[in-house]
Amino acid sequence: MPSRSSGPVRRSTSWWARAARPARPPLPLAPTVRAAVGMAVPLALGLLTHHLDLGVFAGLGAMHATMNDRVEPTRLRAPRIASAVSASALGMLIGTALQEFHPRGLLSTALAIGAALTATAFVSGALSATGPRGSAAGMLLLVSAALGSGMPLARPWWAAAPMMLAGAAFVVLLGLPGRSHRRPRADPRTRALAAAYDALGATLADLGTPRGAASRQVLTARLNQLQDLLPPPRPGVPEAPRAVRLRRMYEAALAATEAASGLLWAWRPVPPEAAAVPGLLARAVERGGGEVAVPDWQPDTPSRQALDAALRAAAETVAGREAALGTAPPPPPDPWRLRVRLLSRESVRYGLRVALCIAVGSAATASLPLSKSYWVPMTIAFVLKPDLGSVFLRAVSRSVGTVLGVAVTAGVLLLTTDAWALTVIAALCVALLPYATAAHYGLNTVAITPMALILLQLGGQSGAAEFWPRVLDTALASAIVLLFGYLLWPERPRHRIEPRLVDATAALHAYLASVTGETRPAPAAATQTPATAHAPATAQAPATPVAEVWLRRTAYRALADARREVQQGLTEPPPTGRLAERWLPATAALERLSGAVAAYAAQIRYGGRVPDPGEVERVRRALDDLTAAARAHRPPTRPAARPTRPHDPARSALGRAADELETLLGDRGRPS
Repeated sequence: MPSRSSGPVRRSTSWWARAARPARPPLPLAPTVRAAVGMAVPLALGLLTHHLDLGVFAGLGAMHATMNDRVEPTRLRAPRIASAVSASALGMLIGTALQEFHPRGLLSTALAIGAALTATAFVSGALSATGPRGSAAGMLLLVSAALGSGMPLARPWWAAAPMMLAGAAFVVLLGLPGRSHRRPRADPRTRALAAAYDALGATLADLGTPRGAASRQVLTARLNQLQDLLPPPRPGVPEAPRAVRLRRMYEAALAATEAASGLLWAWRPVPPEAAAVPGLLARAVERGGGEVAVPDWQPDTPSRQALDAALRAAAETVAGREAALGTAPPPPPDPWRLRVRLLSRESVRYGLRVALCIAVGSAATASLPLSKSYWVPMTIAFVLKPDLGSVFLRAVSRSVGTVLGVAVTAGVLLLTTDAWALTVIAALCVALLPYATAAHYGLNTVAITPMALILLQLGGQSGAAEFWPRVLDTALASAIVLLFGYLLWPERPRHRIEPRLVDATAALHAYLASVTGETRPAPAAATQTPATAHAPATAQAPATPVAEVWLRRTAYRALADARREVQQGLTEPPPTGRLAERWLPATAALERLSGAVAAYAAQIRYGGRVPDPGEVERVRRALDDLTAAARAHRPPTRPAARPTRPHDPARSALGRAADELETLLGDRGRPS
């Protein structure tokens, strides 16, 4: 099957052009409205009650809630916002306490605040490396501690933290489901499920074309989103009937995805009437159910038979009838996972990295005549957030975005300084955050900088003459991050890409063992990534094949994580970008292997093929060699051999996959 990733990719655009190109996400209307109202109401109440200082802190809490708001059920949305804003309020309490009770004297004050912020930075960094929620909480802990240590205090001094919680609670209340949310189409889980079926239909339509690989990546992303919206049931807590039914329809989509992956790998299309079925299922899901007819298209290969069976089971499930899906309940999350990650080498390393940058920033602000010393550590916290991509690009984007944001703010203040007008403008800036955050980090900075400066203006804490020094503060913070947080801790593929590849090979080991009926332990993954939070551990193959669906889901998600890290690496300047480019063929080879294993599973179930221990051992050995290469920081240098015609269904899919992997690895992948 031809692929644009069959060998080292010749990039048609430079790394900086890739980095500057924004995404084009859809406009999230509901979060946008909530963001605007969540900011405008606290500020308006502050103006009306003549307590604008308290209104500013409530608006700050609303903004932090907006930064962590998602279109998801209240069961997931409320804890997400609560964990982030609770950390933010704690940081504000720490910062305001430092300002209220610091030792008197210029030098002693700087030393006390600097030491406290450095200690907070270590905790923030360690927490940030535990996953997406930990990253949000850790960043806001440090950001708010920095703000609280320098902003003028509210009275009483401790009122800032509870006002932030109040502003965040208001945003949560704005998103509570009303009467209209009772319709199936209004449920974000329903929309995500329909989007997954639509993506499945697009993948089936693109089988046998160069667009197939890109369509499969979109399908995996849709399933990842749906998985996040359907976390495992809590032990001892019964699920609502609708959640149970949504989960069954999700599992039916997973079975159809496996069959589609096998057909994509085999480069074998299906009739248009079969490819149209997932779209019909998506429309039925949006209606809350209904009958969908699956055409009698007489599949003639094991993978096509697997797809036909999966589509018929999905149609039965969407219609509300029981169907044999061959799945098992998702395993509950490990309660010890967060504690293990918090004490992991990666977390401690990241905590030290953030603490070093904050310590250097504190020393710089103590020795330089900076009017708003908290701006430097606040910028460091934003730029060093670990799950937003390249630190180098964020530092550059932050500096450029701040210049543009200050220019916009200065232009606004030339037109008006009326408090009510500035309240409206601040609300509009916050309303842009949901879209700007998804589009590009630089756009996010352009939106958030005017909002922050306008809040300072409303609180009487700044003036137009003091805005341009914020550009110098941002440049200083970015330089500190680049020197002490990037060059000394280089984000090479060995720190981001290679651990994800090791995770992916471990997940494929477990998936292959389940398909072939083995029970031997698979190699342990190097790290437990946040993306696999709702999937089973990959360190051991299942004792029974019934859990294969979750092992397959874990493998596909781990591969998506590896692909994302490679794509982010391609936007880095040399030499990191070149190293990421060298790992791209291996990532594509693992993605194709997942399709080959899916096709092999169909050959076993529908074609009567008996697993060949020799073929299985060849693939296992190739995965072990690729794992060893990733741990030794040695990307393969040979392109993988890609077939140019559909796979012969009489030949073992696993055997051909072994040939491709051995070609990629060269002598390392050959049987000894």
